[in-house]
Amino acid sequence: MIEKVNPSHPDKIADRIAGAIVDLAYTKEVNPKISLEVLIGHSRCFIIAETSVDITLAEVEPIVKRIAREDVATEFICTKQDKHLADNQKDGIRCGDNGIFKGVPLTDEQKWLSKVARATYDLIPYDGKYVYDIETGKLIICQSHKDTEYLKKLYPNAIINPLGDWTGGINVDSGALNRKLGSDMADSVTGGGLHGKDLSKADVSVNIYAFLKAQVLGKPVELCSAIGDAEIDGKPYSEIVEMAREFIQSRGGFEKFAEWGLY
Repeated sequence: MIEKVNPSHPDKIADRIAGAIVDLAYTKEVNPKISLEVLIGHSRCFIIAETSVDITLAEVEPIVKRIAREDVATEFICTKQDKHLADNQKDGIRCGDNGIFKGVPLTDEQKWLSKVARATYDLIPYDGKYVYDIETGKLIICQSHKDTEYLKKLYPNAIINPLGDWTGGINVDSGALNRKLGSDMADSVTGGGLHGKDLSKADVSVNIYAFLKAQVLGKPVELCSAIGDAEIDGKPYSEIVEMAREFIQSRGGFEKFAEWGLY
């Protein structure tokens, strides 16, 4: 089974808001430290940030309204990062998380479903979910804001909107940060989400590194880290961070990366 959700799904809206705030932090420092939680739904957005930089509600509100495309009331709590965590980085970039990480090569079916999701979203830029059962060949498309019959013409062999036409978005459902890990990471899912954190966090950098290494090797990769590690997989942690930085930049930044995740 494979699932992709598009950038207007409420969970991805939460991911994108977090990504945009991380992008903002990187305009204030070269290597900021930041970790966010985002919950959005039914005209309210709640954000908690722990960060080394000053971020204000006045900066966050326009981000929420732009991405949510709704008149959303935002509650924002911003606090300094815990001193012990901050001290971990004072002498250089070191691993910011304890964790286990896995990279798995993408299958042809996963790549195909990602193309289906992106092509549909290009035509209909609203909340949608796409599911494919590899064993049975069943394709399910739940796409809001479009006549179901129109979609049946595009995908005649798919199950389209089983409950009929619908309007999605944050006033139909709530969204939370890092809730669509399968959509973001395919079979590379572990315990850590990709979004709402700076590059020193292993949930971001080591997940990206493991995923990219698996694509090159064509076989699964498994890694683990302890907070404070200066080396992982035989590489300086700073090199892994720079690899992840290049990957994020190639996607257009943290907000753009949050739209579709790793694939």
